[in-house]
Amino acid sequence: MQPAQATRLISDSWAQQASWSTAANRQKRLIGRVRAAALLSGVLAALLGAAAAQAGPAHAVTAAWFAFGAAIAAGVVPLLNGQVGQRQIQDWTRLRSVSEAFKAEVYTCLAKAGPYREADASAVLHNALAAVRAEAVDLLHHVVDIPADSSRPLPDVHDLDSYVRVRVQGQIVGYYRPRALRMRGRLRSIRRAELSLGGLAVVLGAGSGAFHVQSAAAWVAVVSTVSATVAAYSMAGKYEYQELEFLRTADELERLIAEWQLSGDRTEQAEDALVSRCEQVISVLNDTWMVKWTSEP
Repeated sequence: MQPAQATRLISDSWAQQASWSTAANRQKRLIGRVRAAALLSGVLAALLGAAAAQAGPAHAVTAAWFAFGAAIAAGVVPLLNGQVGQRQIQDWTRLRSVSEAFKAEVYTCLAKAGPYREADASAVLHNALAAVRAEAVDLLHHVVDIPADSSRPLPDVHDLDSYVRVRVQGQIVGYYRPRALRMRGRLRSIRRAELSLGGLAVVLGAGSGAFHVQSAAAWVAVVSTVSATVAAYSMAGKYEYQELEFLRTADELERLIAEWQLSGDRTEQAEDALVSRCEQVISVLNDTWMVKWTSEP
């Protein structure tokens, strides 16, 4: 294959990777929005149900409307949860896996490592990506409406040093560690919310018992329900697990780079081993995600 044709093949593969990545991100956003809507609906159902009971006979019309709203909100929850079942989560994790497989092959090709040291590296790349697409044929409906951006520039990778800088260190600094911090922030917000709700339930319960305020007792159950809903939302999001995996992957990649730099071995075999091990570490993260996200929380 001519150099111009080879470059075009790599560029087309990189453009296809962007389409799969966009599809994975879109699927994940959909899951997140639906889960957030289910959380809000569950909270609203609890609040309106308690408000209906508190309104009482003196405000029968208001109570009826509160009860109506509570019933609607409660009915929406299972409908929303039905939109993010195992199939939707599996599609997301597999879309992400395909995207990362494309990325791994393109980066390895650009670094001229492993099988891409051969004369016809383009044929190797074509066959590798064809195998990836063949395994994901049932996911094509997710990318059919996403045009491939052929103008997307290739990563600035042309040897092992640029591979380490752009692919590995770029992934650590630009993705894994920022994502770990984001997951930690979300987890802290959830825990603060749970602590606040727990404290509110204690205060309401104490006030109801000490001052015989029946209305306060009714709201204790509401706060407990809301707290349980928030906890279920946190568990579904797996924020603690995500933080740990992002940090573990970043730490493992940094260790591999440090060992390679200290070894001083710059043979082709050593370079190929480093690229292979780095891509394996990144792949392990994707594989564990598929297992964790498609299992029961």
